[in-house]
Amino acid sequence: MSGLERRLLILSYFYPPLGGGGVPRVLGWTRYLPAAGWRCTVVCAGEEDYWVRDDSEAIPAGTEVLRVHGGSALSSWLRLRKSGSAGRRSGATFGLLRRLSDWWLLPDSYVGWARRAQAVAARRLAQGDIAVLLSSSPPDSVHLAGRALARRFGVPWVADFRDPWIGLHFRSPASAWHRARQAGMEADVVQHASAVFVASKTHADDLTAAFPARADRIHHVANGYEPWVPAEEAASDPDHFLVVFTGTLALMPDAYTFLDALHDVLTRHPEGRRRIRVRFAGAYETGVEDRAIALSLKGIVDFLGPISHARARALQHAADLLLLWKPRGAGYRTMVPGKLYEYLESGRPILAALPADEEAARLASAGGATVVAPRREAMVEALERAYERWRENGAVSRHSVPWLASHERATLARRAGALLDSLRVS
Repeated sequence: MSGLERRLLILSYFYPPLGGGGVPRVLGWTRYLPAAGWRCTVVCAGEEDYWVRDDSEAIPAGTEVLRVHGGSALSSWLRLRKSGSAGRRSGATFGLLRRLSDWWLLPDSYVGWARRAQAVAARRLAQGDIAVLLSSSPPDSVHLAGRALARRFGVPWVADFRDPWIGLHFRSPASAWHRARQAGMEADVVQHASAVFVASKTHADDLTAAFPARADRIHHVANGYEPWVPAEEAASDPDHFLVVFTGTLALMPDAYTFLDALHDVLTRHPEGRRRIRVRFAGAYETGVEDRAIALSLKGIVDFLGPISHARARALQHAADLLLLWKPRGAGYRTMVPGKLYEYLESGRPILAALPADEEAARLASAGGATVVAPRREAMVEALERAYERWRENGAVSRHSVPWLASHERATLARRAGALLDSLRVS
């Protein structure tokens, strides 16, 4: 640990016991930044304020956690909901709620929570021992809180983007006025933050092109991964070709395409109904499950729902084929799914249905994955080849990816810590 400890205040809706893809980046920092001399205080959502939960992720000892309950449209809906299980939701219902919120809540439906969190963070900042403030999005509204707090207390402020500004890039703004407002808020954040962290190089390049005067403040800090420590055994099953997807199945049209492709493969290889097993591990929208039932894939395809991160990692290591895709659309070209690094670390075969010119596809290919266009015919061909290879030769030997070590979260945290140090003394 470096000589003098400082304290970083992190403003992030997502933190354990909440689950989903928004958690690992901030959780990793609170695990590894103390070794770089940075203690962490996290202002985050309440324990019941998201539709995905993972109680297995331990909060690092010494981390100060200040929870802000309620305030978001989602948390209000969860409290009103009378039926349904955690980790399973209707895509149609949430699509309607998103469209409504895009009209009335700017920059996003978490703006009420961000105001509450800002007040809690202000009381903590008033104690005087916070060296740097970091806001991590999505939701983007945390950056508005971060901007106000930095201005009020005069502390260095990092705007961390796990994804680009959602309301501007990932969803079509409700009107030209909404687009201008979203763009103005994004510009205000990028232009006033002491530093900007982004999870993909593509996003860093885009922001640098849009804000050239801020180029020296924009830093690519990848999501990375933590090496697998087998809390659960990765049990192999030589009798079945195990296909695995881990993560949230929401806004993922290629999950439907994969199910169609699987149906085609089983039509060509009827014995595959006994030998192929697909596991979707994570929260999901019910439409994907409905498609599997309609295609007579029940018993072949299982939806496990939310499982512990440890169990998900064990499934990755047991798989004969790992599936990777992401939401479609021009805005998503910047996205590098965090699970990609975990998939590569497992050394298992990967089928990545991604546009070949995107950063995620290039990283997957560099790690030995089979990258195909996100189309039904391409998935059929790749899935069939993988199944036939397994049927002829059994499980594929594990392989390592030499460059992956530089993406361990402990290594990335040391770099982030050095960047925080430079802000402290600037």
